Amino acid sequence: MNTIRVLAPAKLNLTLDILGVRPDGYHDLDMLMQTVSLYDEVEIALGTGSAWSLRSVSPDGNVLDLPTDRQNLAWRAAEVFFRRTGLSDGGLSMRIVKRIPDQAGLAGGSADCAAVLRALNSHFGFPLDAKALLNLAAECGSDVPFCVTGGLARVRGRGELVAPLTVGTVQHYVICKPGFGISTPMLFRRSDQSPPERRPDADALLDCLKTGNSLAAGAFLCNVLEPVAAKLHPELLELKADLLSCGACGAQMTGSGSAVFGLFPGESAAKAACEALKSKAYAVFYAHSV
Repeated sequence: MNTIRVLAPAKLNLTLDILGVRPDGYHDLDMLMQTVSLYDEVEIALGTGSAWSLRSVSPDGNVLDLPTDRQNLAWRAAEVFFRRTGLSDGGLSMRIVKRIPDQAGLAGGSADCAAVLRALNSHFGFPLDAKALLNLAAECGSDVPFCVTGGLARVRGRGELVAPLTVGTVQHYVICKPGFGISTPMLFRRSDQSPPERRPDADALLDCLKTGNSLAAGAFLCNVLEPVAAKLHPELLELKADLLSCGACGAQMTGSGSAVFGLFPGESAAKAACEALKSKAYAVFYAHSV
């Protein structure tokens, strides 16, 4: 039996713009996305000689009430990988230690899915080239191709068009997750009914990141879904205010929420903000770009 262990990093949407609705019903997006050092841990055992199994646990080992079959994106990733390659698994079990909050806009499920695809492809000697792996990722979910690529990238289409970028600087974030989630389909439907109040300037933000100017970069964080979400959950604006009052250069919701993050000028400032926010009624995480 072989056991593979891999980290699955969360993602942040530094920008998110909706350009329209595609003929296939998905939305045409333009996003600047970044993976960060908030990880799930994925363990895959191959050659178990038994039926497939999957369980998700908290960092302290408690079993979580999450899907344990193909409704889980990690299971689906293994399924499509072996179907596409024709390889044999010899029996498979997966264990996922969940640190990325659910229903947060942090791509927790997509990150696990991408980690499984990367791990299996590497373990079996790369039977899928980079393009084939991204195509397979796109079959699994809109955020999965970016999560396979990781780092900083400009992401377009419904998420399948990923252009990696390099800025040469490390960014520091504080992520706050309230106790509620937001339905992604519902939020996109509501956004279709109201034109954006402001559109992102991803190029300007990218220029700021290249020079390490976090203060200027904070002004260019922009997610067109955030105002729609804030009308449903005004608490999101309170989270933003908390982050800004703790020294964030800018703050916004990631993806379709409900997590809100702040960009800080350095590691010490971000970690100090984490300490200051620990008494709040939401989960708080420090993370840096990876």
